[in-house]
Amino acid sequence: MAAAGAGHLRRAASALLLRSPRLPVRELSAPARLYHKKVVDHYENPRNVGSLDKTSKNVGTGLVGAPACGDVMKLQIQVDEKGKIVDARFKTFGCGSAIASSSLATEWVKGKTVEEALTIKNTDIAKELCLPPVKLHCSMLAEDAIKAALADYKLKQEPKKGEAEKK
Repeated sequence: MAAAGAGHLRRAASALLLRSPRLPVRELSAPARLYHKKVVDHYENPRNVGSLDKTSKNVGTGLVGAPACGDVMKLQIQVDEKGKIVDARFKTFGCGSAIASSSLATEWVKGKTVEEALTIKNTDIAKELCLPPVKLHCSMLAEDAIKAALADYKLKQEPKKGEAEKK
């Protein structure tokens, strides 16, 4: 399920299930207790969902995945002429922790320089979201996605062989 638009569907399904006479409320609330409220907030209200123009020279795209769990994360950054990240977007297919990690990562990279964004570590993301050890791979994916997007951006800034010879 894609992150974009899924929040409305989840809330509607949750509301319907909570009103169902066949399912006791305590059984439904158990999954919510497994996630910290910060994860639930980013999962239900993801920030910066979407895409940027991957062909643009000032946009870097990172696409990473975790074969063990099937999570796939695309994170994009848009950098201005001064080297500052002015926008970030993500699309993630994965669990609530993966979506929350992506959402938080886009919030954190905005306003930073390319070099400052490289200092964001998975341990910082995990600590902020209070991820349990079994979900640490989600924060690692987010760090990898940031690094991949920054690497793609830097690659686009290098002059092509033909351009370098003309100058």
